[in-house]
Amino acid sequence: MRLRERLAHGEFVITCEAAPPKGADVGPALEAVRKLAPKVHAFNVTDLQSSVLRMSSWALCALIKREGFEPILQMTCRDRNRLALQADLLGAWALGIENVLVLTGDHPVLGDHPQAMPVFDLDSVQLIAVIQALNSGRDLAGNELSGRTDFFVGAAVNPTAEPLEPHLAKLRLKAKLGIGFIQTQVVYDPQAFVRFVQKLDGVRVPMLVGIIPLKSAKMARFMNEHIAGVHVPEEIIKVMERAKTPEERRQRSVEICARIVRAVRPYCQGIHFMPMGWEDCVPDIVELAGI
Repeated sequence: MRLRERLAHGEFVITCEAAPPKGADVGPALEAVRKLAPKVHAFNVTDLQSSVLRMSSWALCALIKREGFEPILQMTCRDRNRLALQADLLGAWALGIENVLVLTGDHPVLGDHPQAMPVFDLDSVQLIAVIQALNSGRDLAGNELSGRTDFFVGAAVNPTAEPLEPHLAKLRLKAKLGIGFIQTQVVYDPQAFVRFVQKLDGVRVPMLVGIIPLKSAKMARFMNEHIAGVHVPEEIIKVMERAKTPEERRQRSVEICARIVRAVRPYCQGIHFMPMGWEDCVPDIVELAGI
């Protein structure tokens, strides 16, 4: 069953990030996907995450599809103009890729090629409109296509951002354009997420809550200080501080994530894991959370 069908039937779904390699060797990336496949419904393939050079998202998506698993193509507005975005989308559809998560993208100055010129010809709302045009059989200029796409389009949101209203307004625009699912930025405070859901004002789109396993208290503090809109509560940091060995830190992290999943589950329709190298934690979190 495809991702769109699972969500339409009310199934609680699990997605997980899959990072393309920084190089041409796809073996480790595909092996990680194979190991996680029994617990994960679809794999979200990042698009030059943090503006760091890696293999193209659509290439790994196509390989994941060939393995018999379901990919979600991340597509950012950072690197391509409207022509290139449409060309890559049409190519992705021809390769059997049906799911697209639309993102604005981090500025190149944050990555490993800071001299790269950003594009940002379109923003994420406009790119969603482009995809819906392709789905209707026309390009952004209104020209008829020889065959239309049928992408299942997703959007991202930060439910703990401050101020929150601009993010809510943008999400409402995306919902009006017909997005099929939402994936959130990482959530460590379930109560803050519930408050966000209560402010959605009629937005009825399946939402997948972002989960990142914490590797240490130092990582938690770094996220609080340097990642906008992310807040790790002090009680979670203290739990990680008390874990002295790598094994203890991993176990505490799994327990924290499972507790968050259980708390948000009544208010969402899935979980989106961003394991950041801790892919082996995902099955343990899923099992401990009782999914």
